[in-house]
Amino acid sequence: MTPRILITNDDGIDAPGIRWLARATARQGFDVVVAAPMTEASGTSAAMTAVEKNGQICVEPRELPGVKNVPAYGVAASPAFIVLLALRGAFGPHPDVVLSGINRGANAGAAVVHSGTVGATLTASHAGLHGLAVSLDVLSPSNGTAASGGQAIADLDKADDEKRHWGSAAELAVKLLPTLTHTPTGTVLNVNVPDLHVDGIRGLRRARLARFGQVQMSIAEAGEGFVRTAVQAADEPLEPGTDLAALAEGYAVVTPIRAPGEATDVKINLENIVVQTPAF
Repeated sequence: MTPRILITNDDGIDAPGIRWLARATARQGFDVVVAAPMTEASGTSAAMTAVEKNGQICVEPRELPGVKNVPAYGVAASPAFIVLLALRGAFGPHPDVVLSGINRGANAGAAVVHSGTVGATLTASHAGLHGLAVSLDVLSPSNGTAASGGQAIADLDKADDEKRHWGSAAELAVKLLPTLTHTPTGTVLNVNVPDLHVDGIRGLRRARLARFGQVQMSIAEAGEGFVRTAVQAADEPLEPGTDLAALAEGYAVVTPIRAPGEATDVKINLENIVVQTPAF
């Protein structure tokens, strides 16, 4: 039976990355349905949020340019909530696999815990499905290293997103699907791809998550009743063997992850803790 694939993202239904991913997946003969936030939902992790009106979540049928015969929906909800809706049959038959992306910007290092792109796949993982989160590293190639942040962030808004190498990430994501489906249920592959033509990518590596993200938040200003933040380069050196280091060297990188679970290796002593009515 042809696997049914739900494609979502956190950049929104109108983002170019999701069109490229849907097109590439459908061309391989998979049964594809697209459901993504109506507006950008970056940084939502696995949040279960939605906008309701009269107790109803708005769902709008959409047509994705250049993507034929693939049902698509804009949903007033976070990516993880959209996955949950799909698991309950909101967009047709139950999906077998969840693809999330293609994200505009790497989702690498410890920062994956904040990503709506990754959060959608971890929600699928929690339900026993396979998931693949794919992101296009739009910072590294033109700025030397994946830690450059700073000016690279400012330059993003000047670039034409339609001209980025979404096809490179889409092609690699589809090629990884057979590998993904042969892993234990609940496995997620976190995939990051340089913003380069596929011929310019040096290869594919497995790597561990870096201890930090590609960029970090700082406090630019704080005053009476307000705080203003800024995004700047991570100030830690790149560690060999990590996803950020591989990206900086021009490699696409894969990191297998799973939904959070019990830390069975942690030993704690609760024998001397008495639960009783407090004296105060």
